[in-house]
Amino acid sequence: MEDKKRLSIKLAEDIGVDVSRCYQCGKCTAGCVLAPDMDIAPSFLMRLLQTGTEKADARVLGSTAIWLCLSCENCVARCPMEIDLPAIMDHLRELSRTGGRVNEKARPIVAFHKSFLDMVKHNGRTYEIGLVAEYKMRTMRLMQDVDIAPTMMAKGKLNIVPERLKDNGDKVGRIFANTIDKKD
Repeated sequence: MEDKKRLSIKLAEDIGVDVSRCYQCGKCTAGCVLAPDMDIAPSFLMRLLQTGTEKADARVLGSTAIWLCLSCENCVARCPMEIDLPAIMDHLRELSRTGGRVNEKARPIVAFHKSFLDMVKHNGRTYEIGLVAEYKMRTMRLMQDVDIAPTMMAKGKLNIVPERLKDNGDKVGRIFANTIDKKD
């Protein structure tokens, strides 16, 4: 990490979550539908954060687990301490991205995230064809899922022209200016 501050301290300062409150019951991992696909299970990720070593922090920031979290809050609902693990994961993703520690396997997820935000920023809502096109250009997965596009268009699931919100330049633009644009 650039300032060498422990992740557990950054999480407490930045989002008000104290990882030391976790007593490793494992209910977060038991309730997580994606835990089997994660390189670090949610309860073990919490344990790594609690250890506070530089090596553990680097492992957390370089994991795919932080990018796979759906923020569904099953973990929070099951946690006897009500620790907001989705907020932790969200903040860890930001620290990983800004610190240049994104796991190579998570790069398509980051590309999708950026493409989605670009569509919302410019249109005020998602525009599926633009989202797919931008994602494919970022990842160079040009032929992936191309066979389903005609069916989706025939069923009216893909609009050729993006819908725009009337006040996109005002309200949505201010949201981006006050949040995401400040981070980049």
